[in-house]
Amino acid sequence: TVLNTVCSVAYPILSVSLGVEVHQSPSDFITKPGEEVQIFCSHDKTDFRLMLWYQRSPGETAMKLIGYLHYNTLSMEEQYKDNFNITGDLSGNKKKNESLKIQVVGPEQGAVYYCAASKAQ
Repeated sequence: TVLNTVCSVAYPILSVSLGVEVHQSPSDFITKPGEEVQIFCSHDKTDFRLMLWYQRSPGETAMKLIGYLHYNTLSMEEQYKDNFNITGDLSGNKKKNESLKIQVVGPEQGAVYYCAASKAQ
């Protein structure tokens, strides 16, 4: 029996106090083990050069940091290194875009995924 994994993307995350609206797509997807999915994230704040990805698993309220991109330097949490990858380039004075690739191996990837943007400190 092949189990489907249901993943959702929180759309959009707003940082009202900073005036940043982050857009993600697709909004949700259903996959099978062995498939790879890609979630895209973008925003227009050219000086916000740090973008982070979080995962919230079903039944949990806490979000877990997957990793982040600062300019074009990647940092991944150890538990996500095998099945997740973040790509993009946040340098330059242009719209910021990045993506999260997920290699689906089982239902543990079934979650809600959040992208956030920050001004690097």
